[in-house]
Amino acid sequence: MKSKDLRFHEEAILDAGAAKEWYLERSPQAATSFIAELERGLTRIQEAPHRWPKFGEASRRFVMPRFPFSIIFRITNDIEIVAVAHDKRRPGFWRSR
Repeated sequence: MKSKDLRFHEEAILDAGAAKEWYLERSPQAATSFIAELERGLTRIQEAPHRWPKFGEASRRFVMPRFPFSIIFRITNDIEIVAVAHDKRRPGFWRSR
């Protein structure tokens, strides 16, 4: 079975970039680790998107193990990454995407 392609909402890219910059200001090593963890999460989502629990009506959520962030996504013909959301800040900000 061919895996679905990943598509990114443009604001999800901005979310990830802002988080990376926040970590970079504090520690280049932390920023590198954050991006590596994000990439691992995206790979796991792409391998088996239905494995991750529903989060709201049409979304699913992958909780990043080492950082307080979740990857919020929707499964359509592709996998759309809707947000890279901090787990404690601005809950649900991504719902209008």
